[in-house]
Order: sequence, then structure tokens, then C-alpha cells
Amino acid sequence: MSSTTNPYFDRVKSQTGLLEKIELVVPGFHGYKEKEMRRESDKLIRNQIYQKLSDAEASVKDIYRSLVTQGANDAWDDTDHLLARLDRVTERINHSEYGYSGFFDSTKVHEPDLDRMMGYDIQLIQMADSVTTSVQGLKDSVDNGRLQEAKGKVNDAMKSVDALENAYNGRKDIIVGVQA
Repeated sequence: MSSTTNPYFDRVKSQTGLLEKIELVVPGFHGYKEKEMRRESDKLIRNQIYQKLSDAEASVKDIYRSLVTQGANDAWDDTDHLLARLDRVTERINHSEYGYSGFFDSTKVHEPDLDRMMGYDIQLIQMADSVTTSVQGLKDSVDNGRLQEAKGKVNDAMKSVDALENAYNGRKDIIVGVQA
């Protein structure tokens, strides 16, 4: 993915100050600075994913409380499992590596790998939107008293979270250069 097709990288690059722009033209320092900007855009992308999932998690907590209040035992247990899984995935994304490799690390992360990782993370944003949409569908069912429908919506949301988690697990392969 080139920087011209990545709005996050373009945003980071456009916000460079005068000193950073001078650093970009210094021989040998240019590559280092480009890498840092890619890492920063990777961080912005993952923060956006984290925020979307945190919002979905807050909605699931509200849904769970509503199910308990309504006495919908058959749906609240599955909702509790959804909440636990969503929390686990959200926190993994929040605390994951930013595409950094130190000088002495055995696995080096190069610019093309960082670009691929950012492209992958942009796909994860779309998957986080899918989680949000499925949670909203569940919320609508519960809020409107359609508890039979809610159980199926919990399963839909769980599938969205599982798909996101499976895709996220592939991110580590990009960091270590396994995935093309």
C-alpha cells in the first residue's frame, strides 16, 4: 500500500513540523523518519479500531443489563459470553505492538511490511464496523422486546467478533513476515 492510498499515513505526514521536514531530507535519516510516520499512522488506525470496539462493548453491557432486567435468562448467558470475547479482543488490539522492531530484535519490520500491516488494519476497521452494526441489531431487538430474535442477533454479533479476532490474529504474521 503506497502512502498515497493511506489517509492515515498522509495525515501523519501532513502534520510534520519544520524540523521533521528538514530531517526527512537528511541522508540516512529519511528512512528512519518514514518508518516512524508509518508506525504513528498504524497507531492511529488501531486506536480507531479500539474506540469502535469499546463503544460496541459499552452497548453490549447495556444490552446485558436490559436482558437481566427483562428476565431473559436464555439470552443473557450468551450475551455475557459475547461481552467477555469482545472485551478480550478489544484489549488485545489496544495493547498490541505498533509495528516496531528495535535494532537488536531478531525480527525486523520493514516499510513494505508496515504498509501491508496498515492496509490490513484498515480492513480491521471495516470489520469493527461490522461488529458495531451487529451489536446495534442486537440492541434494537432487545429494546423492542423481540427476545427470540435477540438470541440470533447475539450469535450474529459473536460471529462478527470471531471474524475480527481471526483476522487480527493474522496481523502478527505480517509483523514477522509470514503472510504475503
